[in-house]
Amino acid sequence: MDKMLWKPSEERIEKSNLYAFMNRVNRRFGKDFREYETLYRWSVEDIEAFWATFRDFAGIKASRRGEDVVDDLSRMPGARWFGGTTLNFAENLLRFRDGRVALTFKGEGREVHRLTYAQLYDETARLAQSLREAGIQPGDRVVGFLPNMPEAVVAMLAATSLGAIWSSCSPDFGIRGVLDRFGQIRPRILFTADGYRFKGNPIDSLGRIAQILEELPTIERVVVVPYIEERPNISGITGAIPYDDFRRSGPAPPMAFPQFPFEHPLYIMYSSGTTGLPKCLVQSAGGILINQLKELLLHTDLKREDRIFYFTTCGWMMWNWLVCSLAVGANVVLYDGSPFHPDAGALWQLAQDERITIFGTSAGYIAGLRNAGVKPGRDYDLNALRTILSTGSPLPVDGFEYVYREIKQDVQLVSISGGTDINGCFAAGNPLGAVWAGELQCRCLGMKVEAFDEEGKPIRNRQGELVCTAPSPSMPIYFWDDPDMRKYEAAYFSVYPGVWRHGDFVEINDRGGVVIYGRSDATLNPGGVRIGTADIYRYLDNMAEIEDSLVVGQDWKSDVRVILFVQMAEGYSLTDELRDRIKRTLRTNASPRHVPQKIIAVPDVPYTLNMKKVELAVKRIIQGQAVLNRDALRNPECLDFYAHLQELRED
Repeated sequence: MDKMLWKPSEERIEKSNLYAFMNRVNRRFGKDFREYETLYRWSVEDIEAFWATFRDFAGIKASRRGEDVVDDLSRMPGARWFGGTTLNFAENLLRFRDGRVALTFKGEGREVHRLTYAQLYDETARLAQSLREAGIQPGDRVVGFLPNMPEAVVAMLAATSLGAIWSSCSPDFGIRGVLDRFGQIRPRILFTADGYRFKGNPIDSLGRIAQILEELPTIERVVVVPYIEERPNISGITGAIPYDDFRRSGPAPPMAFPQFPFEHPLYIMYSSGTTGLPKCLVQSAGGILINQLKELLLHTDLKREDRIFYFTTCGWMMWNWLVCSLAVGANVVLYDGSPFHPDAGALWQLAQDERITIFGTSAGYIAGLRNAGVKPGRDYDLNALRTILSTGSPLPVDGFEYVYREIKQDVQLVSISGGTDINGCFAAGNPLGAVWAGELQCRCLGMKVEAFDEEGKPIRNRQGELVCTAPSPSMPIYFWDDPDMRKYEAAYFSVYPGVWRHGDFVEINDRGGVVIYGRSDATLNPGGVRIGTADIYRYLDNMAEIEDSLVVGQDWKSDVRVILFVQMAEGYSLTDELRDRIKRTLRTNASPRHVPQKIIAVPDVPYTLNMKKVELAVKRIIQGQAVLNRDALRNPECLDFYAHLQELRED
């Protein structure tokens, strides 16, 4: 782990937003902070001063500024932030109204389309007026089943400008997956496109929408954006209206931007739902705004002149995070389609053409590039690129090394980790510090993150449970249909009362770096010793014969045995020689306890719709338990293979 791959120049440090913020803290509080770790410690020791100072630094627009920052830091869940403050989330994202580009959209197989900040404001104003005329009130739910396109951003801004709550699913969700989410929150208006494109193929959405509506009686109007066809046939959709007919025409009306409390509900996000109905996480307008701006301004060093891209769908929290970049005035680059179509360089062609400065993706995508032998730094002009972001799963050491070897040497690689739960990060980037192989650079400012041992004590330099021991503004204000907060408490506070347990296995080292080892609820316990699955994946990722892998613990003879499933790369098969090499590699580089008792070839590895491996679903399957929500998976059909493996019934 102790391999430094990059460090910022003094010039880059001194031009960073974080450096400016640190100097503001020094002046205001008489401090002499010169590096990140001392600033971080202050931010979690004087949480109220940190968030108040950042609110001013970010220039958050509020019609009334309350005096309180937080009512009770000892109460978690339930702490209330910025009481007396009133604001409008959409107004903060639409503060710029000039001719600079706000949104750049590239759909698979389509020409680039751009919207300026002035045009974005006008489009939002027209749609907000239409929603108002449709009777949308504060607290109503407006939902999207849309590709990652400008109309999705406009619909979200229009709805939230009125105080409505926005929620969205990606159009690649199955019917049951959509109903399990939207069915719980009872929306009034649904925005959809007629379809989307993936790997060169048009995929219809309207057939699924017709079936979804049969079980979603609260929907009064379905607003259809033409995307696959110029004039899609919507006659079979109850309450359907073309987007251009619904959206008010003519001059854009002025937006009133009614003001709401800081903790007014903004988004409903969803847990993965692989073990039951997804939990509906209600997040506040002020909490999301201030926390995402903190991550964008201080941890990502986003500036108005930047062009920021994240490969995401509207069903992943990274979409919400990306769109908040509008509050900084940056050019937000949207892409919809396959990242490997028409070839593996598709997104790097976009990065070159649009001169993207901040490029966000997943660890899985980086592994896919490496396995495909793609060399973006050789084949594309990436001079503008300053920062690469990676999340979704832990980025292994060889992923870090691939980025610096094959993409760009002078780039800040920021591996980030947090979750849908907080619509943000617990650990992220530090523009003042170095990048070390396999490490997230730092814990986020204002997030009192620790690694706990089995006794609930903070530890360093070894694995523990990722916890947050103080509240933060973007934690959910409540779960939908959970009036007594029982579901909320059970989700995060049942193990350590009053302490947020996130469900990740993590190590925090002496220099403040963070290593994520995967989900702690998928932890392996052979012989009672806890092992993170990422400890195994990192060594398999280097083997050319293996396309993908998944490891679970199987309850066996009053113990747990490690089972490794491998999806073989094209042209390879699982031989005894390879089995032996895998075991030898893990025994030598990890420990004897990491060596799997069984290594089994499988045709596919299951992933959620947000491209996270679902170890728990496979663990349930092989132990004869039902997977309650297959529609939460991208490829649920592959689970059937795992259900009847004779090898798992043998010693």
